[in-house]
Amino acid sequence: MELRQIRYFIEVAKREHVTEAADALHVAQSSVSRQIFNLESELGVDLFIREGRNVKLTPIGKIFLERMKHGLNVIDEAEREVREYLAPEKGTIRIAFPISLAAHTLPTAIYAFRKQYPDAKFILKQARYQELIEGVVKGDFNLAMIAPLPPSEERKVHRKILFTDNIVALLPLHHPLAKKDSINLRELKDDPFVVLPEGYVFRDMVINACHDYGFSPTISFEGDDIDALKGLVSAGLGIALMPEVTLVDNIPNSTVKVQLNEHSVKRTVGLIWPTQRALLPTEKLFFDFLNEFYTRLVHFNQ
Repeated sequence: MELRQIRYFIEVAKREHVTEAADALHVAQSSVSRQIFNLESELGVDLFIREGRNVKLTPIGKIFLERMKHGLNVIDEAEREVREYLAPEKGTIRIAFPISLAAHTLPTAIYAFRKQYPDAKFILKQARYQELIEGVVKGDFNLAMIAPLPPSEERKVHRKILFTDNIVALLPLHHPLAKKDSINLRELKDDPFVVLPEGYVFRDMVINACHDYGFSPTISFEGDDIDALKGLVSAGLGIALMPEVTLVDNIPNSTVKVQLNEHSVKRTVGLIWPTQRALLPTEKLFFDFLNEFYTRLVHFNQ
């Protein structure tokens, strides 16, 4: 079994089409077909079901794919580790993040890091909360910025708090409470809320915070992401609770940000990385930089 065969197999499995896989690999279709045939002959099983020009994995092919993806990750990381050991400031950082940290938090940190290490490269992956944890555990990436941090019972990842983010209310400009400096969460009990769809951890945080202060929020609309929620509030269709960091330099027209008096309505923002694997040299460089960067930032804001 050759490494080339494995790479060809994974590409075909991903695209479910031999010709498209060959184009992506910049090799002849016949070469891909031959290597897949040789691999199946060596293993003694069919990895694909042929359906005209398309292919689909057999049940054993699906199992083999998961094992090979993991194995290839290990090989790729070993190669990267050797290169980055020699020049960590020129390596690549693979980091995943949720959409709520995409507009300001992570870009600000990356910009500051690359001023110090201009040759460093990034591979960025946006994912939902549970996907971030699973991706770190499975090896899709070694490092993820996440909010809130998973509970300590999650034994498969290490956790590090970078900072604590306030949750604030975003109100339409002409809302009766819009001119207040701060409000109690319970003052919003009769307002329609706009929230993220089910399955998003921040939606659960909003609903649980309201329950903690004695009411169930009336949900009027759902938005697919933070920017959608801002648009719904701007249109006067409801109010939203938002992570304050998502409103840095980006409070939409016709809305106003109001602080909540409840100091417990916050979320942690931090990093997770695998317990079973060490960070690669360039990732460790970025990890240490983030710790120092946010320590300075928190002290500056106090």
